[in-house]
Amino acid sequence: MKLLISNDDGIFAQGIRSLANALAAAGHHVSVVCPDRERSATGHGLTLHQPIRAEIVESIFDPAVQAWACSGTPADCVKLALWALLEKPPDFVLSGINHGPNLGTDIICSGTVSAAMEGIMEGIPSIAFSLASYTSQEFGPAVDFAVNLLSQLEKQPMPKPVLLNVNIPAVTQAEITGVTIARQGIRRYFDIFQKRTDPRGKTYYWLAGELLEDVEEIRDSAVLQDIPTDVQAIRDNRITVTPLQYNLTCVPDLHSLRDWAFEDFPKQ
Repeated sequence: MKLLISNDDGIFAQGIRSLANALAAAGHHVSVVCPDRERSATGHGLTLHQPIRAEIVESIFDPAVQAWACSGTPADCVKLALWALLEKPPDFVLSGINHGPNLGTDIICSGTVSAAMEGIMEGIPSIAFSLASYTSQEFGPAVDFAVNLLSQLEKQPMPKPVLLNVNIPAVTQAEITGVTIARQGIRRYFDIFQKRTDPRGKTYYWLAGELLEDVEEIRDSAVLQDIPTDVQAIRDNRITVTPLQYNLTCVPDLHSLRDWAFEDFPKQ
C-alpha cells in the first residue's frame, strides 16, 4: 500500500523513524512529510501568514522511504503532501508513533491526531499511533501492532474511511493484556503558569500543569455503558483503538435547543 506518515514530534523523532522503516520493510511504499522540529500540542493549526518550506531529507530513514521536512504544523504537512508533494493520494495517512499518550480530551490539542484528522477530512482512512509514555524509548510493541493493524486493514478494509486513534502502553509485549475498542475518556489538568523574568527585565509566563488522573467519567448514553474508556484501558496495559470523527455536533442538545424561544428573531 501507499502510506503517508507524519507526526508532531519532528523529523528526528525515534517514533516516526521506527514506524516508517518497519512499514517499508513490510513491503509498503512509504512517504514521510513531517515538521522539521517538534510541534507538539499545536492541534489543527495551519500556517497562513508565512510561506511553508519543505526539504527532501536523506540518511535519516531507510533508503526506500521518501521523506520531507516541513516548516509547518502537522496539519500543514499532510495538506502539503496531498496537494503538492505526492503524485498520487496514499491509501492511508498515518501519524506517529507519538512519544507520549493521546488519550481522552488530550486529542483536542494533539498535533498527532490532527495530522491524521487531515487525512480523514480528505476521505482517506487514517490512523494516529501513540506510545503512552514520555520517557520510554521502547517502540517495538507499538511498531509491531501498527504493522499488524495495517496488514489486517489491507485484507479487510473498513466499510468507509475512518480515523482510528491508537494508544499502546509502554510495557513489554508480554505485559500487554490485549486490545480494547474504547471510547474517548476524560483527562483534565490543573494548569499552572510559572511567572518569570527574562534577562531584560520583562515578564513572561511558562505553562506547566498537573494531570488530574482520577476524573469521574461521564457516560453519555446507555449504548456506552459497557464500553471502557481509553484512559482506563491504558491503565490496564491494554492497547486502545478509538474511532474519531471531525463532526463535533452534540446531537442530543440539538433537540433541546430547538425548544428555545427567540422573541425578536424567527426560528427555522
